[in-house]
Amino acid sequence: MADLFDSAPEGGRAKAGPRPLADKLRPKVLGEVIGQPKVIGPDAPLTVMLASGTLTSLVFWGPPGVGKTTIARLLADETDLHFVQISAIFSGVADLKKVFEAAKHRHANGQGTLLFVDEIHRFNKAQQDGFLPFMEDGTILLVGATTENPSFELNAALLSRAQVLVLERLGLADLEKLAQRAEKELGRALPLDGHAREALLEMADGDGRALLGLIEQVNAWSLTGKLDREALAKRLMRRAAKYDKSGDEHYNLISALHKSVRGSDPDAALYWFARMLEGGEDPRFLARRLTRMAVEDIGLADMQAQDVCLQSWQTYERLGSPEGELALAQAVIYLALAPKSNAAYVAYKGARKEAKRTGSEPPPKHILNAPTSLMSDQGYGAGYAYDHDAENGFSGQNYFPETMKRPVLYQPVERGFERELKKRVDWFAKQRLSRQKAGKT
Repeated sequence: MADLFDSAPEGGRAKAGPRPLADKLRPKVLGEVIGQPKVIGPDAPLTVMLASGTLTSLVFWGPPGVGKTTIARLLADETDLHFVQISAIFSGVADLKKVFEAAKHRHANGQGTLLFVDEIHRFNKAQQDGFLPFMEDGTILLVGATTENPSFELNAALLSRAQVLVLERLGLADLEKLAQRAEKELGRALPLDGHAREALLEMADGDGRALLGLIEQVNAWSLTGKLDREALAKRLMRRAAKYDKSGDEHYNLISALHKSVRGSDPDAALYWFARMLEGGEDPRFLARRLTRMAVEDIGLADMQAQDVCLQSWQTYERLGSPEGELALAQAVIYLALAPKSNAAYVAYKGARKEAKRTGSEPPPKHILNAPTSLMSDQGYGAGYAYDHDAENGFSGQNYFPETMKRPVLYQPVERGFERELKKRVDWFAKQRLSRQKAGKT
């Protein structure tokens, strides 16, 4: 039975037309795959599985152009499984049924099927559930590929039946090896000087397939001399940075920005801020997150930080892009260099926790008003000490529920303005304890 989406044989594919360089250089064995030692290196998971003959269903998680499809194809060769490739973008339930029927037919005749599903995260929950019975009875060995975090995008049931392997973006050394292979295939060196060659590798942004595409463009120019970096930049556009405003990269970069600010590194903070802007992030989102950082990680240690963020946000709204982005960049620098304290944040979370735990406890009666005689008879307001009449304007009375042990929620740090606030907290605590001992509260 013929399979839906089965690849044409090598010979037929060659006759169909010219092959891209990326296809010509596709590795023939796993040992030729560049840049994934943590997956296919000595003692790496795939190497161990193949050596022991215990290959399980897999999910490859990694950026584009790092070898997910190639490794899946080679696994089928290593295990004598029939390779079938589909894409979740173009496939629906009817397509999956045809694939499963063909796999069942092969399975009944003693032939296993390695089903490679590209962009597997695009399938919805019901479609993902459809794989489960065929994985369980051995009809298919599933190999999925995704650029998104499987923890968020794939069903727990599917993940429990597959091992997730993380493929990493290619480093400059890996890309250089790939470029050398390309030059060998083309039969000539690239017409670039050292700096231009480095720029070409940087343009690929860790994507091997993108690099080979760029190399094909350079090779087609048929130059006699060598281009420098500036000349290359005029002829070749830099590849757009990988950034999805609703995907993993969005959350990864905002996390990097937030932690750089928290870590008081203005250079790193500016870098990640710029990375997000270059990726097309909405500056208003960044303005909101910067304000959040001021509240969470600086707090009362520098009470101007929040104002700086709000002012920069307002400035951006007045000026727009790109001029207004400078105001946000200044806020990034200010936050990174500001004294840090999460004491107010911790105190707030502690207060919420206490409120949930003691949510039905009434306030002590002495701090309640008594607008009616009945309430007065019940003791409302009895014994209330008016702080303005007390010594130093502080009565030291208890304001927590009478049955609740007094918690310590706000613990200021010895940084920035909170150093002064800590003095005040300590003074009030000392006064409160003194008045309690004297029986005045």
